[in-house]
Amino acid sequence: MTAQRGRDMLVKLRNQAGEFITVAGLRSKNLTFNARTIDITDHDSADQWRELLPGSGVKSADISGSGIFKDAQSDSLVRQAFFDQTALECRFILPGFGHIEGEFLINRLNFAGNFAGEATYEISFTSAGAADFTAI
Repeated sequence: MTAQRGRDMLVKLRNQAGEFITVAGLRSKNLTFNARTIDITDHDSADQWRELLPGSGVKSADISGSGIFKDAQSDSLVRQAFFDQTALECRFILPGFGHIEGEFLINRLNFAGNFAGEATYEISFTSAGAADFTAI
């Protein structure tokens, strides 16, 4: 993967009209894939090296970001989904790598503001089911 601009990494949510809209004003974003392993090491393991069970464990994807308020439609969608704790259909686009799509819950929503500055927010999503990855 060659160098890419961070601003091209997009967080999109499916609205009630069925369209994916970009979450407004996200300035920084971070996507993490996890695959929890299952340790099957026992006293017969070679030289006491840890052994892991291939193809098992729990997979998850987490994304977080921070930014400013710009778009009333996406702000309303995010706020309502958080307070209702409903899963959103999300698409996360990583330029030059691919995109991941699936249902995600908002597990953290933080608002902040300075006296002489703009209101900001931080948001975290966690996968709430199987997520599909499509490579570019």
